[in-house]
Amino acid sequence: MRTRTGRRHNLKTPLSLLPDLPTLTVRLAAALGRDGYQARPVRVLRRDLPPFMSTFPNEIVTCQLPDGRKRRVFIKYQAGQSHDSYGHRGDLPYETEVYRRLLQPMPEFRPKCLGAHTDPNTGAVSLFLEYVYGSVRLSDMVWKRSTRQPQAMAQAARWIGQFHAAHEKPSDNLSWAFLKRYNAQYYRGWARRTLEFSRPLHARFPWLTRLCKNEEWFAPLVAAPPTVIHGEFYAKTVLVRQQTVFMVDWESAAIAAGEIDLAALIEGKHWPEIVVSKCKSAYVQARWPEGAPPNFGETLDAAKIYLHFRWLGERPDWTVREKNLPRYDYLYATAQRAGLI
Repeated sequence: MRTRTGRRHNLKTPLSLLPDLPTLTVRLAAALGRDGYQARPVRVLRRDLPPFMSTFPNEIVTCQLPDGRKRRVFIKYQAGQSHDSYGHRGDLPYETEVYRRLLQPMPEFRPKCLGAHTDPNTGAVSLFLEYVYGSVRLSDMVWKRSTRQPQAMAQAARWIGQFHAAHEKPSDNLSWAFLKRYNAQYYRGWARRTLEFSRPLHARFPWLTRLCKNEEWFAPLVAAPPTVIHGEFYAKTVLVRQQTVFMVDWESAAIAAGEIDLAALIEGKHWPEIVVSKCKSAYVQARWPEGAPPNFGETLDAAKIYLHFRWLGERPDWTVREKNLPRYDYLYATAQRAGLI
């Protein structure tokens, strides 16, 4: 077995959080080596650390299955980690259920879930996913960036629009009942956390208190027809290979207004207005072929406000750090456009 461990990788995925070889072999056999009712050995050939971070420890494993076939598997480990984020994320057991109950029934969805293993002693989950060869994160695209990245952005917007259209009326599907649901209390909580954590900045942003206490900002989100959303549909959660997009990191899936996913995709100053406009058009055409509802723009603005509160209210140190200060400017501009301040 060969293990590639560069310094840059070690800083991102500490080896101490990965299972040793015997433990990994047992988990792979339990999840991938099933032959009827008996688990057959799976041989680990190589272990590699991905070139980017994830919420949970992860690695890429090349293994040989009982039938002799070789396969590369992307594995995420719970490893004692938890990232609840004030009820926003669901951790690895939750993401596993998202794959099993929501994504696995979609024949064309990739990357596919290959299985999961729950440690009988600790309850820790290992999630085994299909490895997407030759892919790059949408946010990291470099080759022909001026043409390929905008095309991939619009393609991602189209995909998520189709996904939202197919998963409306979530209450009709009992298998989705486990999903988190955004309600007034959820949105109100993020505004309150932002207001509390931003106390050192209140003099700098005197309008913030008024906005956080004005509950009209989330009214469009509560009124919007609910659907199943990804929850953190940023460009870094979309993989691109040639002309195909793959959606990953589903631990924040929930039932809410679909505009939240679109707002996440187009968020930030790095996307030119023409790209943002194409994404909006692609989303609308995919979700509402006959045209967007009249309150689409209002709901999208509310989704943008929510995302700013979501990240500013994550941790007190994040709320005041220099990197996040531009969020206040975007928040002010959007709230003013919506007539909230």
